[in-house]
Amino acid sequence: MANHKSALKRVRSSEIKRVRNKYQHKTTRNAIKKLRATTDKKEATTLYPMISGMLDKLAKRNIIHKKKASNLKSKLAVYVNSL
Repeated sequence: MANHKSALKRVRSSEIKRVRNKYQHKTTRNAIKKLRATTDKKEATTLYPMISGMLDKLAKRNIIHKKKASNLKSKLAVYVNSL
């Protein structure tokens, strides 16, 4: 275990950030599943920009890789356009 005061603070803050990142990542994955499950074009076109923004935020904060976010957005755009 850490002995220095700054190391103890780093442990606490890292845990808080880990939980927040996990929540945001899981929320985005659930939104993607919801979009892929929909068959209504109108609903899908309203969900896509929101999910695209969520993916961009995850990539900006290095929770996921920027190319993974790009690939997911591309696949979702193809799906929405195919409806």
